[in-house]
Amino acid sequence: MPVIVVLALLVAAFLFAPVLIVVPMSFTTSQSYAFPPPGYTVGQYVRYFEDSTWYIPTINSFSIALSTAVLTLALVIPAAYAVVRYRFKGRAFANLFLITPMLVPTIISAIAYYKYLSFPKLVGTHLGVIMAHACLATPVAMLIMAAALKGYDRNLERAAMMSGAGIFKTFFFVTFPVLRPGIIVAGLFAFLHSFDETVVSLFIAGRAASTLPKRMFESIQLDTDPVIAVVSTMLFLFVICLFLLQALLRRSQAHAA
Repeated sequence: MPVIVVLALLVAAFLFAPVLIVVPMSFTTSQSYAFPPPGYTVGQYVRYFEDSTWYIPTINSFSIALSTAVLTLALVIPAAYAVVRYRFKGRAFANLFLITPMLVPTIISAIAYYKYLSFPKLVGTHLGVIMAHACLATPVAMLIMAAALKGYDRNLERAAMMSGAGIFKTFFFVTFPVLRPGIIVAGLFAFLHSFDETVVSLFIAGRAASTLPKRMFESIQLDTDPVIAVVSTMLFLFVICLFLLQALLRRSQAHAA
């Protein structure tokens, strides 16, 4: 067996090893971390769905991440158009300004967002968390959209306009379909960045807008609740289901073609 294959298998085993620990722990009968579990039950899953301190942050995380993705795209798409398509004074500074949040340590950003959002009393609200997460997700989404626009053939737009299509009709029927993969990827990265973000949420989420990563961090810090293994297992299964869905969609498209 080639050495590169052996190394790949070792890396895969190293990455997959935590799953072999977390999944059995989610079915434990113990009320604390214990591996191997002394017994097996679905009681921890029942506790997760009955405990509002767990399932409400989960709902919050999905709603906040989805809203963050929408807000980020609403900001990034016109910004990327302006930076890539047009030449204006201060263009280089505007481009640098949009990716600045990537250069600042997250803890510094969290303190700044807490101070800034305190004045309009948005700390502890969903809107405040969404705004902060959108700022953090903007740099990566901006880079993705800029790359998509730089690889876009503008002759398609010129041909549509020469055929009589207006600006908006050209965008929705020509530009958007071509850029749709880049828009989807940018939105997905914004969603995942928001869903996985912990540090800023610890500062500004509060109790009402508590997110799942924040709740998991607090669980590790304050207690040894094995429900956190349930959450980890469910997130792992959610990712697996997404990959399977993508594979099924590609297979159906291949058969249709």
